[in-house]
Amino acid sequence: MSTIIAGHFQLQDEIADARLALLSAGFAPARISSFYVNPPGQHDLHELGGDHDKSPGAKESDEGVVQGGATGAVAGAVVGAATIPITGPVGPVVGALVGAHVGSLYSLHKMKEAGEPDEDGSNVQPPRKAGMMIAVAADEPAETDKALDILRRLGAREIERAEGQISGGDWRDFNPNSLPERV
Repeated sequence: MSTIIAGHFQLQDEIADARLALLSAGFAPARISSFYVNPPGQHDLHELGGDHDKSPGAKESDEGVVQGGATGAVAGAVVGAATIPITGPVGPVVGALVGAHVGSLYSLHKMKEAGEPDEDGSNVQPPRKAGMMIAVAADEPAETDKALDILRRLGAREIERAEGQISGGDWRDFNPNSLPERV
């Protein structure tokens, strides 16, 4: 395992410039990897596509739909019962159905946005942003510092540090869903 220093750039020309600067600084071509990171949710890690087998923000939505539906059904049945003189015995049934539907829709507020913390405080860091990325493997602290200086000088955004393996110009154990350790 090596320390990997990686930075994001907007343009391919910037990646090419960074690669040349890293090569000029003595980094081996096989230990430099450049690639495009897809937007969150679009890494096609599962058979049906996507990054997760279900939406991480929707893990509590089933519970919310049931709670909202039950509350809405009770409220709708009470309102429907008040309309029995006009609607007859159908009033409470229709009221319960409409109330359950409205209640279940209202409960979707339980869903979370990407990067929003869960109730237990996890998932507080936003996911890795999409874009061009270049990474270099460094085995010594001096190499790490040299790579950081080069990427900063060239204007890399969101420089991160990781542990991993780059060989043949490919960051083999890169996980696009991992939370980056910003430098």
